Amino acid sequence: MDGRESGTGPGPVGVGRGVRVGVDVGSVRVGVAASDPDGLIATPVETVRRGEGEPGPAATDVLQVVRIVEERGAAVVYVGLPRHMSGAEGSASQAARTYAGVLAHAVAPVPVRLVDERLSTVSAHQALHAAGRSGRRHRAVVDQAAAVVILQSAMDAERTTGARSGELVTSDPPSEGAPARSGT
Repeated sequence: MDGRESGTGPGPVGVGRGVRVGVDVGSVRVGVAASDPDGLIATPVETVRRGEGEPGPAATDVLQVVRIVEERGAAVVYVGLPRHMSGAEGSASQAARTYAGVLAHAVAPVPVRLVDERLSTVSAHQALHAAGRSGRRHRAVVDQAAAVVILQSAMDAERTTGARSGELVTSDPPSEGAPARSGT
């Protein structure tokens, strides 16, 4: 376990303080949300337009998420893992796993964890509708709202269990020829 995943403080026992970042990976956009340092409330941060093709360590969308993680000093990143209602995984799940693997390498040693995101987009649309946003205006913020749902669910699970939520993503090195991440 990474030292960033344990600690003491007002957060759940064994989890500790630290900003958490939530990511909703879509084929066109990536929604990003962040928490307060105590991991109590998730708030929307940004919607990032996806680059062309497969994600890589130098893709503009990955670099923007890395920037957010670094600027906020995140202790953990939660990436939504879309599953069918049966719990089975499909092509969207594989795309999220690929993105999470690239992101895990790019933000290391900050841990990246996959969390079940069934119904996060549905919940986000419902919340936006309840807040009075017209369906036409949802598209611009629904990815951020879905990231908020993903992050808030992960933090609620942390409080219930006293441990980080989801499945830890291992950080594989980038493919040959891809630039390595510099910095911290």
